[in-house]
Amino acid sequence: MTPSLILYICTIQSSKPCSFVSVPQMAFPMHCLSALLYLFALISKATADANFTVSKAVHYPNSDTRGTETGACEYGAFGATLNNGDVSASASLYRNGVGCGACYQVRCTNPHYCSPSGVTIVITDSGASNGTDFILSQHAFAGMGQNKDAGATLLNLGYVGIEYRRVPCIYPGKNIIFKITESSHFPYYLEFEIWYQQGNQDIIAVQLCETVNLTCQLLGRTHGAVWAAISPPNGPLNIRMLFSSGAPHRGDQKWLVSTSTIPQNWTAGATYDSGVQVQLQ
Repeated sequence: MTPSLILYICTIQSSKPCSFVSVPQMAFPMHCLSALLYLFALISKATADANFTVSKAVHYPNSDTRGTETGACEYGAFGATLNNGDVSASASLYRNGVGCGACYQVRCTNPHYCSPSGVTIVITDSGASNGTDFILSQHAFAGMGQNKDAGATLLNLGYVGIEYRRVPCIYPGKNIIFKITESSHFPYYLEFEIWYQQGNQDIIAVQLCETVNLTCQLLGRTHGAVWAAISPPNGPLNIRMLFSSGAPHRGDQKWLVSTSTIPQNWTAGATYDSGVQVQLQ
């Protein structure tokens, strides 16, 4: 009886199930079999990389390895140290502020210096340079390297080819935080930022709700990650956030309501814990 090879055949981007095919081993000389296995390996890699987008990246020119405190998302000093300083500016992913707080896996493509996993960054600013999608903090840029020396080499290069994809933000042990901005003026004008946005969905709408009469006011995004209410309701306040992945026809939009309240006598510059966090799937 002639030995056979069992091949597991799948069609990329096909809804048809994979199938087993039995092929007589004598029909495959070893050099042909090696070539076939190499082809399968290339197909597997292409499938694995299908979710990545090819682009370029540079890094901030500041002497500090962190991000900038003046980013367009208006996070201030918090935005420079968020995610251990692994942050980035991006004009294409900023999306008029909707992209603020989103996380991306970014990995450079030079096999001599770059690690396969790359680095996870948070969008905190808007900016572009020389056709790039990312202006990374120096800490994040070096973090794409295989080791410290490779990271230093990448920083010296300053401009590298990359590939990236969106991934969930993860902040263990942290709830969403509302930071009342210094521009707020009690009780006439309330403006706040949303910190520690977990998951991989966007916040596309926010409501400010008075907890006694259950009346809600739809807020406007003023800029970046900042939402504002003119003549906000009186009394303790809850905040409702509408999350979406950008595909509303799939029914993926969901309201998340804070379980902790912003006190009646809120103050500019204060931070308030929402009591909730996005549940990762």
